[in-house]
Amino acid sequence: MKIKEIRELSTSDIEERIDTEKSLLLKLRMNHTVSPLDNPLKIPATRRNIARLKTELRQRMLSEKQKS
Repeated sequence: MKIKEIRELSTSDIEERIDTEKSLLLKLRMNHTVSPLDNPLKIPATRRNIARLKTELRQRMLSEKQKS
């Protein structure tokens, strides 16, 4: 997920995507433990997506706080 796409999402959508990505990461890790994934690079890519989403959410929170 690109940063431009993330910036277009609403705050509630970002929070929802974080939950979705976390559950996906958990499933990927479990599947990789049982049998190797076809593409094991999906795990770090998912972690990066979560980090991008959290970063954007944090920036929004800080900008709202400064406006007050």
